[in-house]
This record gives sequence, structure tokens and C-alpha cells, in this order.
Amino acid sequence: MLKGFRDFLLRGNVVDLAVAVVIGTAFVAIVTAFTSGIINPLLAVFGGSNEMGLGFQLIADKPATFIEVGPIITAAINFLLVAAILYFILVVPAIRMNKRFSNADESLTENELLIQIRDLLAEQRSRSDGKHSSVAQPQPDGDGERTY
Repeated sequence: MLKGFRDFLLRGNVVDLAVAVVIGTAFVAIVTAFTSGIINPLLAVFGGSNEMGLGFQLIADKPATFIEVGPIITAAINFLLVAAILYFILVVPAIRMNKRFSNADESLTENELLIQIRDLLAEQRSRSDGKHSSVAQPQPDGDGERTY
């Protein structure tokens, strides 16, 4: 049971996910500091003379009815900045490294690869049946349908 758990933890995807969470958390702290130090004061400029910030009041005499738009904009900016940083610092280099060091022949499409597999299987089947055709011919089965 412990060996299975160890294998699970040491799988590449789990380790990559853990690293991404830790790095993502660190970037969130940096981006939050950036937005609270720079973006929020800029949004406050658009809030006008309202001391509550960027937003609008539903009922003039009740401060509890103030709808704040600034924190929503700040959260959206946080999300976009974190996503962009993670994409350009982690995902793009990982894709480039994967393409550079990949041994797979990526010039073939999936359909071309499936056609090659089909042709190889048909050739192998024809050799074992004593035929010399390189492509399998459809054979009617018991239901009248043609199978390969």
C-alpha cells in the first residue's frame, strides 16, 4: 500500500502539479502586492470623491447598499496577471522543451498515423494468411456487413 502511494506521489504529473501550485501561490502574492500598491490607487482616481472607492450607491442614506466595483476589477486584473505570468514563464518554455527533446515523429497527423498502423496490420495479416496483398480487403461477416 505504501509503495503504491509512493509511486503515485513520484509520478511526473503529481510532482508537476505540486510545483505549479507552489509557484502559483508565490506569484499570487506578488501580483496582489502589485495590484494593491499600484492598481487600487489608480482605480480610486476613477471613484471620484466617494470615500468608499469605485462603485455606486443603491440607496443614498444606507452605506450597506454600496456596490464596490473596484475589488472585482482588481480580482480580474490579479487573475489575468497570474495567468499570463504562469503561461509565459512555465507553460511556453515547457512546450518548447518538450518539442525540442521529444523523440516522437510529430510530422504525422493522427489520421496518417492510424492509416500506417492499419496498413501494417493488414500486411502482417496477409503474410500470416499466405496472401501477398499489402492492404486488407473487406470480407463479409455473418451479418452481411463488410469487415477488415
